[in-house]
Amino acid sequence: MTTRFTESVVEEAALGWLDGLGYAVLHGPELAVGMPGAERTDPGYGDVILGQRLRQALVRLNPELPAEALEDAFRRLTRSDVPSLIERNRAVHRMLVDGVTVEYRRPDGSIAGAQARVIDFDAPENNDWLAVNQFTVAEGQHTRRPDVVLFVNGLPLAVIELKNPADENATIWSAFQQLETYQAQVPALFTYNAGLVVSDGVQARIGALGAGRASGSSPGVRSAAGRTRRRTCPSSRSSSKGSSSSVASSTSCATSSSSKTSAAAPSRRRSRATTSSTR
Repeated sequence: MTTRFTESVVEEAALGWLDGLGYAVLHGPELAVGMPGAERTDPGYGDVILGQRLRQALVRLNPELPAEALEDAFRRLTRSDVPSLIERNRAVHRMLVDGVTVEYRRPDGSIAGAQARVIDFDAPENNDWLAVNQFTVAEGQHTRRPDVVLFVNGLPLAVIELKNPADENATIWSAFQQLETYQAQVPALFTYNAGLVVSDGVQARIGALGAGRASGSSPGVRSAAGRTRRRTCPSSRSSSKGSSSSVASSTSCATSSSSKTSAAAPSRRRSRATTSSTR
C-alpha cells in the first residue's frame, strides 16, 4: 500500500528533524488555557510568548540580578508602544543581542544599571528550545495557525510554513505569500522574529522579516524522503553582535543543519504531534 503524500507528512518530517536537533516538540492545543500542560494565559489566543519559559530563562541567565531587575527586563521585552512591526522587531533584536537595559536599587539605596541577558549565545545548551506545530494566534478579526513556530526561551523566534510537494499549486512561494498574510493579519507573532522559513520538503528558503522574495537564502534541507541536500550554516560565532543576522543565525542553523548551536541543545523525546487541515 502506498501512503498518500500530504502536507502533514512534510510537517511530521520537520518535527522529527527538529526533535533530533534537540528541540522539545509540542502540539499547539496542548499549550492552550485549560489544558493539563497549559502554558498560554489568553483563552482567546492573543498571547504569542510563553511567559513562564521566558521568566525562567531570565532567572537562569542572570543569577546576579535581583527579582525587580528581572521583572523590569520581562516588562521591557513584552510591552512596546512602537506602532511599526519592523521598528518593534529592530528594538527587540537589540535586546536579544545586547541584553535588556534594566535598573534596580542596591541595598544601600543607590540605583544600579545592568544588561539582562535573554539568550546565551556562548553556551546554547543553556537556552530553552521548543518547536510547536499548529500554534493558533488571534489578533483583531483574524485567527491564524502557522505550521511550526520555534521558541527560544519562550520567545517565538522563527515561523515555518510548509507545503505539499505533490501539489503543483502549493509551492514554496505560496508558503511565502502565506507568511506575508500572517505578518499583515497577526503581526504580534513576528515582533520577536529572527527567521522565516518556507519548505515543501524538497526545497526550502529562509529569510528575515521584511525581506522580499528574492532575498531569501537557500539552506540545504533533508527531504521528507530522507535524502540530504546541500547544507550551509554560519557558525554562531561568525556573525558579529551588530549584525542583523546574528540572532537569526542560531535559529536558522537549528532548522537547516546540526550546527554547534543546534546540536548543543539537549536532546528530548518528542511528544505526539498531530496536524490539522484548518488554516
